[in-house]
Amino acid sequence: MKNYELLSENLLIQRYLNGDSRAFSILIDRNKSKIFTSIYILVKDHFLAEDIFQDVFIRIIESLKRGAYVENGKFSQWAVRIAHNMCMDHFRKVKRTPTITTSDNSNIFDLYNFSETAADVKIMQVEKYDSVKKAIDKLPQDQREVIILRHYADLSFREIAALSDISINTALGRMRYALINIRKMLPEARLAS
Repeated sequence: MKNYELLSENLLIQRYLNGDSRAFSILIDRNKSKIFTSIYILVKDHFLAEDIFQDVFIRIIESLKRGAYVENGKFSQWAVRIAHNMCMDHFRKVKRTPTITTSDNSNIFDLYNFSETAADVKIMQVEKYDSVKKAIDKLPQDQREVIILRHYADLSFREIAALSDISINTALGRMRYALINIRKMLPEARLAS
C-alpha cells in the first residue's frame, strides 16, 4: 500500500522504524502545525520556535528508535508534550519564566490559513482574536499554561495534570478561573452575559 495519507500514525511509525523515511515525513506533515504553534505561543519568538521545533523532532526520532513511544493512537499529544517539556527546559536554561505575549500578530497569523472573507469581517476577526490574546496574556502564568495546553495543544485535563505535576482538580480549577477572568476582561463577553 503506497497511499501513505490513509495510514494511521501508528502504522507510519512502524514503517519509519522499518526504514521507510517517507512515512516519517508524512507523520511530520500531519503534526507540524499543532506542534509549532504550541512552541511559538510559549516562546514568542519565531526563530527560537523553529530551533526548538527541529530539536523536538530530533528528540522524537531518538525516542521512537529506543522504543519510548507507547502506541495508543495519540502521537500528536505525545509530541506536543515533548515540545512543551523542551520549551520549559529552554526557559530553565535561560533562567526566566515563560510569559505568553502575543504582540506580534504577523507571525501567529502566518500559521493559519483563513479563507477569503470580506475586509470588514477580517478586521473584526483580527480584533476579536487580538482581544482574546491580550486577555490570555494578562492571566496568571498557571492559568495561561492550562489554557494553552488545552486549547492550542489539545491535551486532556489528565494529560495537563501529569505534564504540570498537579492534580486533575487543580487543572480544572485553573481552567475555570482562567475562563472567568477572560470573560471579565472581554467587553463582548460582558455584553453577552
